Amino acid sequence: MEKQDFIEQLADNFCLVKGPDNARIPFCNSFLLEGRERVLIDAGAGEAIIKAIDRERRIDVLIITHPHPDHILASHVLKDRHLMLPRESPASVHDLFELGRRFTGSDQGGRHWKKRMEEKYGIHPLKQADSRFSHGDRINLGGASLEAIHLPGHLRDHYGFFDHNSKTLLTTDVDFTGFGPWYGHEEADITRFRQDVKALVRIDARTVCSAHKPPMTTGTQGAFSRFLAAFDRQQQEVLDSVGSGATLEALVAGSPFYHHRFPDRFLQKIYEGHLVKKNLDLLVKTGQLKLENGIYTKDEEKIHAIH
Repeated sequence: MEKQDFIEQLADNFCLVKGPDNARIPFCNSFLLEGRERVLIDAGAGEAIIKAIDRERRIDVLIITHPHPDHILASHVLKDRHLMLPRESPASVHDLFELGRRFTGSDQGGRHWKKRMEEKYGIHPLKQADSRFSHGDRINLGGASLEAIHLPGHLRDHYGFFDHNSKTLLTTDVDFTGFGPWYGHEEADITRFRQDVKALVRIDARTVCSAHKPPMTTGTQGAFSRFLAAFDRQQQEVLDSVGSGATLEALVAGSPFYHHRFPDRFLQKIYEGHLVKKNLDLLVKTGQLKLENGIYTKDEEKIHAIH
């Protein structure tokens, strides 16, 4: 069998498939299970790599952890294989316009998102699922015993997995990147996202793998702690941006998250709007901000008391 440098053995029957460009978006890491059947988890390693794997060791099953574009990127390569999707994934995953409308909140956004995903990244809608999984289910395939872990703070149908055989934890988009947690859709939830991360910390894993960073066998507690701390950093950045007073529109225009580096300004405004607004809502709830006539202002006394 030809040596494939993009595959790294993590444990018996369990391999990392390295996403191109260090698994930066639009790519992500995939994972290959090699038992009686071969199972690929996520299709973000791209068309060329997935085709190369399939030529050497035919893939029987594709599991999608959630339908963000970097995770479904090359799913069409395996359109004739058994597809497993989360129980929570709605019918929109089978139509790029509907999926785009889900992610952007409007028909205009849906059309824009569909066009960009097709033309820029060659993404296809997912086919109908052959089977589905729910939180707590055990998937005994590919020599693994995968426990499905629902992590909806990031996205309603976002999942991770823990393989009880190899003690490998797939945290998916609890991804340990420098950007920090991403919750740029209406359905995402910061409070739930924090809870999801804390639940993962409690799992006794030998190896921790995410979608966009290399696997870890040491220093995992520190990585989780830094990821949790990033929620507070992001909130502080929004609070600092308020200055002496600001509207939501002005804060989004200031781009405290993306710093105007997102490649699509239309989508940046939508995603950044949710990232900013969710933090503003929490800051108002804790009393650190006041909202009057559409203008957010700081309650310095409350901020001082909290910090």
